[in-house]
Amino acid sequence: MSQAETAAAPTAPAGPVKATEPAEPTRAAVPTAPDAPRPVSPLWTLSLFRSELAITFRRWRTIALLGVLALVPVLIGVAVWIETRDGGSVGAGRGGDEVGPAFFSQVTNNGIFLVFASLATMLPIFLPMAIGVIAGDSVAGEANGGTLRYLLVAPAGRTRLLLAKYAAALVFCLVATVVVAVAALTVGAMLFPHGDVTLISGTRVSYGEALGRAAVIAGLVALSLTGIAALGLFISTLTSSGIAAMAATVGLLITVQIVNTIPQLHIVHPYLFTHYWLSFADVLRDPILWDGVVKNLGLQALYVAVFGSAAWARFTTRDITA
Repeated sequence: MSQAETAAAPTAPAGPVKATEPAEPTRAAVPTAPDAPRPVSPLWTLSLFRSELAITFRRWRTIALLGVLALVPVLIGVAVWIETRDGGSVGAGRGGDEVGPAFFSQVTNNGIFLVFASLATMLPIFLPMAIGVIAGDSVAGEANGGTLRYLLVAPAGRTRLLLAKYAAALVFCLVATVVVAVAALTVGAMLFPHGDVTLISGTRVSYGEALGRAAVIAGLVALSLTGIAALGLFISTLTSSGIAAMAATVGLLITVQIVNTIPQLHIVHPYLFTHYWLSFADVLRDPILWDGVVKNLGLQALYVAVFGSAAWARFTTRDITA
């Protein structure tokens, strides 16, 4: 009896050790549910986009920009009305091949041409400058304010956040264009005659068809701004200063516009994102000439792809803790 207990005593500690050893690797090899990555809900992505829209359109700067954009067609319409009332001739002595003067000379005949004249006047500078301010500040403004790092804590990730910011910029492109068009249409209807419209090719169409063409032109103008929006977003990822990003975007826009007016640099003109902006005038011909419009849309898509990819590459590798 005592010999059996003595023989069993040395082996007693080995039993519990052998029983517990296989259990540790088994628990470590199987991941538990809390450690597994959770998929991002589409509702969260939509909520992020709505949040970006709210941030963009609740800023006083955005409201002021839209107010200025709406005021310009009013000033243009009043100036044309005063000039014609005093017996002047709008656009006299100017080349009819120029889009702006050609539209201005038709405003007194039909108020809907104030829409086309306003868009032709504001597209080269005013509209893209407003887009440059919004897109240039989209990422850099968050970084400068110190809120960017907190935004990236959310499960949406950097790619979804960047897409939400660019989508908000695109919505602003559309809203800004519609604001200009509606303001011009309202002032044109108040100050000038309206009815059947004579297109720049000489064909006469109904007022309803002219409104449809105006809607198409507004859409084309908004799409023409997608390239500068992508460029501004890329510049915004390069700096933590919103003012610097906005200034760089606007400065680059002005530089491109100057280059586009130098005849000696005509070889690079077709590659500038501003070169085909006024091609929307071909929508007011019968039949519509789509060549310039297609080239413009293709060029904007190229700029969106190039600078959108560059913005993504920069933003996804950026040290947001700095």
